[in-house]
Amino acid sequence: MTSTRAEAFPLFPLGIVALPGELVPLHIFEERYKTMMNQCLEEEREFGIVWLADDGLREIGCAMAIEQVLERMEDGRMNLLTRGTRPFRVLERQGHLPYPAGVVEFVEDRPGDPEPDVVKAAHEAYAELVKQATDREPDEQELAAMTAYQMAATVEFGLDAKQGLLDLRSENARLRLVTRLFRAALKRLELVGRAEERARSNGKVRFG
Repeated sequence: MTSTRAEAFPLFPLGIVALPGELVPLHIFEERYKTMMNQCLEEEREFGIVWLADDGLREIGCAMAIEQVLERMEDGRMNLLTRGTRPFRVLERQGHLPYPAGVVEFVEDRPGDPEPDVVKAAHEAYAELVKQATDREPDEQELAAMTAYQMAATVEFGLDAKQGLLDLRSENARLRLVTRLFRAALKRLELVGRAEERARSNGKVRFG
């Protein structure tokens, strides 16, 4: 496995987890983060979102590219649309800049292609979830090209589940995890559907 290190990499600790390929809107209002984003825009460089969980900052984060400046306000606040690019590991925090930063290494997957059966199971579970949740069929060609990250980026999961995906260094393992997550989401949808049916029929909700 190879990795590329970056010094003084801008870090944005937040109460969210971002994934490669995911679009994340951000409202920037603190002075240090205004400075960070202006510098990233000027230098056309990435910054990193790292989940600031209740038990502290996680080690693995996601680098982000600024896709679009949606709005700039007179006081310097801005609304941005950012997109996840690649995972990284925080090796060291640095405090010499006017915003949070650190030494990071961009991490790559272990060698090896995902197993066809694993890919098929993930795509089928995702397609069924999209169909049940939105009443539309995913485009077959688009679906065939989607990675675990790309599929997961379109579904609202808990932060622990998203961090689990970000921590994995194998597409095969990520596909297995998203398959379990999609199937769990389908079961929740099914339970909600049953509850709504029962509520309409007798005004009471019973499970089992």
